[in-house]
Amino acid sequence: MAYALGMAAELNDTALMLRYQDGDMAAFETLYNRHRGPLFRFLLRQIGNQQFAEDVFQEVWSRIIRNSKKYRPTAKFTTYIYHIARNCSVDHYRRMSKQRNMVAEGDDGTQEPIAKTGNPVTAASNRDTRKALSAALNELPVEQREAFLLKEESGLSLDEIATVTSVSRETVKSRLRYALSKLRQCLPQPEATGVEDG
Repeated sequence: MAYALGMAAELNDTALMLRYQDGDMAAFETLYNRHRGPLFRFLLRQIGNQQFAEDVFQEVWSRIIRNSKKYRPTAKFTTYIYHIARNCSVDHYRRMSKQRNMVAEGDDGTQEPIAKTGNPVTAASNRDTRKALSAALNELPVEQREAFLLKEESGLSLDEIATVTSVSRETVKSRLRYALSKLRQCLPQPEATGVEDG
C-alpha cells in the first residue's frame, strides 16, 4: 500500500483520475489529499458557513466518485473539480434561497489559530483584517466573489476560471477587476507608524 501511495504521489492529476477509473484507490486518495484544502477553502469563502461548506464539499467529492467513469481529460483536473464545486454551490444557493448569510457578519464560522507572532496587537490586527476581508467578500456580487476566490484561493488561471464559470476570459477579467476594486475600498488601510525613513 505504501508503495502504491508513493507511486501515485508522483503522477499528475489526470493520470491519477484515469487510474482511479481503473479501480486504483491510492490514486483517488492522492487526488483527494492534493485538492481537499484549496477546494474546501474555496467553498467556505464562497458559501460563508462552515457546516454548509462541509456539506457541499462532501457533495463535490461524491459527484467525482459517482461520475468517475465518465471523466474525460479534456481540461485540467482542477478545472474539472472547480466546475463541479461551482455547480454544487449553485445547487446549494437554490436550496437555501434567501437564507444564504446565516453567520454573523465577518465570521466565516472557522476557528483561526492565534498568530504565531506572539504579539497580541498583531494577532488582533490579523483577526480584524480577516474579519474585514470576510465581510467584504460577502458584500461582493456572487459572480465577482466566485471569480476572486477561484483566482486567489484556488490558483486557477483566467482561462480556467472562464471554463469553470462558462463565461468569456474578458468577463472574468472584468469581474476580477471590479472585485479587487471593491475589496480595496472595504479593507482598512495600513496606518502610518509615525516613524520616518531617513
